[in-house]
Amino acid sequence: MEGAEGSCWLCARPLGKRVEWHHPVPKSRGGRETVPVHPICHRAIHAQLSNVELARTQGDGAVLRTHPGIARFLGWVANKPPDFHAPTYRKR
Repeated sequence: MEGAEGSCWLCARPLGKRVEWHHPVPKSRGGRETVPVHPICHRAIHAQLSNVELARTQGDGAVLRTHPGIARFLGWVANKPPDFHAPTYRKR
């Protein structure tokens, strides 16, 4: 989707021109709800957690933000502009 208003579900920064929609509970695990996120935030979520791990959070963003990899990402991205993008690497 282009040009949505509001803030990112993961990082709470204002949304930019590009917005993606994330299923907090994966569709493969019965999730239906979607939330707006920055593309870089969406990639960070899926780089750090599998669908099984995401399902365990039960769609709770506060729980997701306590994950060490996500917390590190959030500290790094906090002062970046809304349309900032960089390569995202999977956990090892």
